[in-house]
Amino acid sequence: MQKFLVIQTAFIGDVVLATSIVEKLHRHFPGASIDFLVRKGNESLLSNHPFLHETLVWDKKKNKLKNLITLLNRVRKAKYNVVINVQRFGATGLLTGFSGAKTTIGFDKNPFSFLFSKRIKHVFDEKGHGKHEIERNLELIKDLTNDEVVRPKLYPSKTDEEKAKAYKQQPYITIAPASVWFTKQYPADKWLQFINKLPENLHIYLLGGPTDHSMCENMIRSTRYKNAINLCGKLSFLESCALMKDAIMNYVNDSGPMHFASAMNAPVAAVFCSTIPGFGYGPLSDNQFIIEVRENLYCRPCGLHGYKACPEKHFRCAKEITDDQLLSALIPAD
Repeated sequence: MQKFLVIQTAFIGDVVLATSIVEKLHRHFPGASIDFLVRKGNESLLSNHPFLHETLVWDKKKNKLKNLITLLNRVRKAKYNVVINVQRFGATGLLTGFSGAKTTIGFDKNPFSFLFSKRIKHVFDEKGHGKHEIERNLELIKDLTNDEVVRPKLYPSKTDEEKAKAYKQQPYITIAPASVWFTKQYPADKWLQFINKLPENLHIYLLGGPTDHSMCENMIRSTRYKNAINLCGKLSFLESCALMKDAIMNYVNDSGPMHFASAMNAPVAAVFCSTIPGFGYGPLSDNQFIIEVRENLYCRPCGLHGYKACPEKHFRCAKEITDDQLLSALIPAD
């Protein structure tokens, strides 16, 4: 039996996008055993995944090096036939190179790619004319499979679906207003303006983690809209996915919840402030809207991952997006 290990220990959205590799491997090797290595905190994304045998977890915050060595020993004992490393950082490069697998695949930008049996060119255009991230990722297994592009996918359990069902008794949208990076986050006051213009028959669910609860609570207190509920920290990743799946629309930043929508093929309106879809991290849903400033700003994009403050101190890429742009995403659902 073939044994595969997929490695992606970056952030939530990166893990979601890497599931396209799992989907495609299963199509071509339905009898294979597939494991997935993630950073601690992201393992719940893959709970009950029907195509995964095991999820390995690396605790990168506490005893990082010690845990990496323990993990390496575990990987070597598992005797994988193929190790596929989606990341371009040194630690996972060493893990891949010394995994003991006959075939080790990773991107050429990994500093330890010389240890891999197959090095794949990582194509990224900083001007935003490159491939989507899932296309870049699937290049890693092209020789094992084919050229077909396969979407990422997540699998909420029946329990996750049941938890979300309680909020589906009326027409609703979701809004995930927060982001780790200031310049990737549509401002709270702009979200508030938009909410105040929504039809009164809609229910609004604000999604996010526990750290987003306070911001969303302040938004709810400040709006005259009566049907807004703060669910930040109350739903798991997969429960949020189950809720997003049946929403009229899901409003997100260029962040993890956008990739949740892609993995559920849920309708999505993605607001891009300092970053651009051309980097290759845009939405993949059939029903999708990309919302960005209409003017071709001299300073945009200002970086791949965003900043803690606008480098130009004006944040025009967010402030000049209009309420009508966001509202237009609801028109096809009327």
